[in-house]
Amino acid sequence: MDDVVKRLLRIPASEVTPEELYLNRREFLRAAGIAATGLVVGPALGNAFAQGDASDAADVASELSGLDRTDEALTSFESVTTYNNFYEFGVGKGDPARNAHTLVTRPWTVTIDGEVERPGAYDLDDLLANVTIEERVYRLRCVEAWSMVIPWQGFMLRDLIARVEPTSRARYVAFTTLHDPDQMPGQRRRILDWPYVEGLRMDEAMHPLTILATGLYGRDLPNQNGAPLRLVVPWKYGFKSIKSIVRISFVEDQPPNTWNLMAPHEYGFYANVNPEVDHPRWSQATERRIGEFRRRDTLPFNGYGEAVADLYAAMDLRRNF
Repeated sequence: MDDVVKRLLRIPASEVTPEELYLNRREFLRAAGIAATGLVVGPALGNAFAQGDASDAADVASELSGLDRTDEALTSFESVTTYNNFYEFGVGKGDPARNAHTLVTRPWTVTIDGEVERPGAYDLDDLLANVTIEERVYRLRCVEAWSMVIPWQGFMLRDLIARVEPTSRARYVAFTTLHDPDQMPGQRRRILDWPYVEGLRMDEAMHPLTILATGLYGRDLPNQNGAPLRLVVPWKYGFKSIKSIVRISFVEDQPPNTWNLMAPHEYGFYANVNPEVDHPRWSQATERRIGEFRRRDTLPFNGYGEAVADLYAAMDLRRNF
């Protein structure tokens, strides 16, 4: 990785894990049969955020059936961190890496509200203090027909949901990005209706593939990738994976999502990857993996259909795009 990229990321050179060493670590862990997971740290919010037991981990592994692991080549750290969509820092793919150093990610407060028994304004570090940070390798595909394979660190959204205890009226989970034009210079322009908002149906949010990411490539999440907390929903187009989250709301009615509000004929609420439904301005039947030149066929649900197709068994996915 060159010095320019390191400066953009604001990470001292001495602290950057070279990509080749990271890949070698993964190969060692795979050969040794060791899961690439982080540590469970001590409690900060008491019993409300207590850990599950070993049977929980076994159940999750069974549900995922290995879909959170892949032998596909990882997209390079440089590409993942310098080719981004994050309009809060500019509309060009390189703008977030150049501009996101203005974002201050600590302290960081996440407000949890709506139809939930344990609402409140939580310090992010307190929220993270009793979750298992796991490594998961997911494909993330953008609507401009390009994709990446990224080793994320994060935890299942459903763990957080279970611990804040939604009421029976909570049918959707809504998310809101930080709105602070001083820190996010792109918000000074009316490119979108700020702040950025997104939402999931409750069963989508509870799926074990859905994670709140806190890092990638073994590092804390870079600002341009959505630090300090972003959503990752790997079977949906990238715009669903909202970045720099400051509010999580449990609601009864389908919440708005930014791109659907801006262009409802182009972007729907569900945003499931569907090669049979073209974007009005381009085909979505093929994609280009960043780092490759040859295009490849787009897979339904981005290749995760085995795990998630049942969520939409009764839906017309052409109409509910």
